[in-house]
Amino acid sequence: MRSTRSALLRRGLAVATALPLLALAACSYGSDAKDDTKAKVAAGSKKIDGLDSVKIGYFGNLTHATALVANQKGYFQKELGATEAKYQIFNAGPSEIEALNSGSIDIGWIGPSPAINGFTKSKGTNLRIIGGSASGGVKLVVNPKKIKSLKDVKGKKIATPQLGNTQDVAFLNWIADQGWKVDAESGKGDVSVVRTDNKITPDAYKSGSIDGAWVPEPTASKLVAEGGKVLLDESDLWPDKKFVITNIIVSQKFLKAHPKAVEAVLKASVETNKWINANPDEAKASANKQLEADSGKALPANVLDPAWKSIQITNDPLASTLNTEAEHAVKAGLLENPSLTGIYDLTLLNKVLKAAGESTVDDAGLGVK
Repeated sequence: MRSTRSALLRRGLAVATALPLLALAACSYGSDAKDDTKAKVAAGSKKIDGLDSVKIGYFGNLTHATALVANQKGYFQKELGATEAKYQIFNAGPSEIEALNSGSIDIGWIGPSPAINGFTKSKGTNLRIIGGSASGGVKLVVNPKKIKSLKDVKGKKIATPQLGNTQDVAFLNWIADQGWKVDAESGKGDVSVVRTDNKITPDAYKSGSIDGAWVPEPTASKLVAEGGKVLLDESDLWPDKKFVITNIIVSQKFLKAHPKAVEAVLKASVETNKWINANPDEAKASANKQLEADSGKALPANVLDPAWKSIQITNDPLASTLNTEAEHAVKAGLLENPSLTGIYDLTLLNKVLKAAGESTVDDAGLGVK
């Protein structure tokens, strides 16, 4: 059983990584963000920790709104002073983990499953989660002509972004809770789980090759714009309707060598989150503007507005829910029983939060001892 699960996880990571890496082959691990609206470095600013730059990674998803807005509004650059904030955009967690491991990025915004997989695969040596960023923003959207109730999902073709990614694990766990059987690796069983890149999912839905999808925003709202119906919001499955969808990670090597730079990025993140929550409409427009700068295409209002409403921006990493998500991956057969002790180091975040007069956050017993 142990060897089977290990092979399954390795294969899941390989499959999950292959498509994004092919798409990004021409630009290493991720694409560079355009540098149109960055804050100018203030006169007399100094480099932090003697660094020329800090390399920050994130996805072109609204669930990574903190990074989008902090980039677009110049919060990162403001806190880093004369140290340049550089950005890479990723389509998938495994490629971002590879970039972190190789030193192509130093700090990244990423989902819980890639963070768990990266930590456990390296036996706890490559990364730490240093903060939270977002909760929610994941939905099961279906073709209402084919699926009218949750029980109708049985026998249908439902897309998830990748084998073993955060939404894939959540959907497999939900399937198991219904008493249905699906082979995690092949996706075959009482439900056909079709691993489909988020960029392709709306077209797959329009063509009828899938009957629905368990996906993050803005893909979920794109499907609704195509006539899909939200059958289930994943938030409804969690206590207090909160679960981690985006964390902040850093390489352990960078954290040890450059704590002042890490603290500066966390300060920018906390400032950004405060501004987002105080100015939701402006923040929504700012995130969309950065999405357009990064991808060349902004989201239309009928996608942007409902997607934005379903995401909660938070400094709290919601550590207890990360542990639950790891348990779901184990139950699905995608992960061996992991030891997550040490995956969190919230020391610098709590320092920043205290200085800002904000409430500190908890690591659910999974912090560095």
